[in-house]
Amino acid sequence: MGRLRRSRTHHAQRDVHRASRTRARTKDLDQIQLIDLDPKNRATLEAQPIDYEKPGLAQHYCVECAKYYETDNALRSHWRSKVHKRRCKQLREPAYTIEEAEQAAGLGREGKRPTREFAIDAEMGVATLA
Repeated sequence: MGRLRRSRTHHAQRDVHRASRTRARTKDLDQIQLIDLDPKNRATLEAQPIDYEKPGLAQHYCVECAKYYETDNALRSHWRSKVHKRRCKQLREPAYTIEEAEQAAGLGREGKRPTREFAIDAEMGVATLA
């Protein structure tokens, strides 16, 4: 009898495939910043009507983390946790914009330079408006 294989044996694990599904995907940071943290939307999210399908009947919702909790005690302990504090720190940074994405792709202008072009006269060394 030969030796048993010890490596490359986890190719069909369920949890790896389940983790990559988008069914349990949470909201992105820019969605939370632009939509949920608006005072009007935040008030509606914090005072939701009773929903029997959601955890805690949709009465205990953390707006920053976009997550429901079973009890008020669980929500309060979440507010004191490192996970919540890390998310709040991430939300303090400005949201990723389309302009930044275009700049990263090389489409936008670097900085906010004026749109007028200047031509440099080689003989005089003077910049003139072209």
